[in-house]
Amino acid sequence: MDDPEAGRLQEEELEVNRDGARVLSRWIHREGTDLHVLDTAGAGPPVVILHGLAGSAREFWPTARALAPLFRVLLVDQRGHGRSTSRPADTSREAFVADTVAVIEELADSPVRLVGHSMGAHTAMLTASARPDLVERLTLLECHPGGDGPETATRIGAFLASWPVPFPSREAARAFLGPDALSAVWVADLVETPEGFVPRFDPAVMEATMEGLREPRWSEWEGLRVPTLAVFAEFGIFTDAQTRELTDRRPATRRADLEEEFHDAHLIPEGPWLPVLKDWLTSPL
Repeated sequence: MDDPEAGRLQEEELEVNRDGARVLSRWIHREGTDLHVLDTAGAGPPVVILHGLAGSAREFWPTARALAPLFRVLLVDQRGHGRSTSRPADTSREAFVADTVAVIEELADSPVRLVGHSMGAHTAMLTASARPDLVERLTLLECHPGGDGPETATRIGAFLASWPVPFPSREAARAFLGPDALSAVWVADLVETPEGFVPRFDPAVMEATMEGLREPRWSEWEGLRVPTLAVFAEFGIFTDAQTRELTDRRPATRRADLEEEFHDAHLIPEGPWLPVLKDWLTSPL
C-alpha cells in the first residue's frame, strides 16, 4: 500500500469471521500507517467502535453482531494493534484522533455513534471534542480523563514484555495467560509464525502509547458538546471518587453502571453491556 494520498481507502475485500459471518475487510492509509477496519456493511446509521490497549477490532465482534440488524458497524484496529501497522512512528493521542477522523470521513456518510473502551474510549472522547461535527453521540466504557501516573505505563509494558513468546501453541499461551475472557481474546488473536505464536502488538509500542494517557484532559472533557454516556463496571479499574469526579465535572453526562462486571465487560455477550449500549444508541436525543 504505497498510494501517497493520506486517508484514501486502499482496499476492500470480503473475509469470513470466526463465527462464519461475512464482513468487509477495509484499509485506509494515512501518513505511513495502514489502518484496518471491519465493516458489517449494513444499511443503518454508522457506529464506529474503538478497542482498548493491546486489543483489536475482533474483540468487539459480538457487539457488532448484536448491533448489525440496526446499524452499520465499523470496528477499527487502532494503530499499533490488530492488523493495522504494528510499529507506527507516531503513538501520540493526536495521531490516534487523526486516524479516527480519517476512518469516519472516508467510510461514514453521516455523523457516527462513536463507541470506545478504555484507551479507545479516551481516543473517542478526544475525537468528539476535536470534531463534534463528526460524532452524533458518544459511548465511553471504562474511561477517565484524569490521566495515568507514569508507573501505569511501566507496569503494563513490563507485563506484556514478560510473555514468553513465541508460544509453541495456543494451549501454551492459555496456560501462561490464564482462563479469563481477556486472555481468551489475546490467545485467539495470536499470529502463527514458523517460530510459534506471537501477539499482533509490540509491548514497547503499547508502553509508548500509554505515555500519551498520562496528561489529564479535563478541558476536553468539560467542553464536550456531544451527548455522552459513561459506562462503568462495578469491579472496573476506577475508584468511586474518580467516577464521581467525571460526572461532577460534566453534569450533562449520562451514566450507567454494570453490576458484577469488570473492566472488559464487552467480552461477556450475555452480560449487561449490550442492553445498555443498545438502549443508548437507539434512544432519541
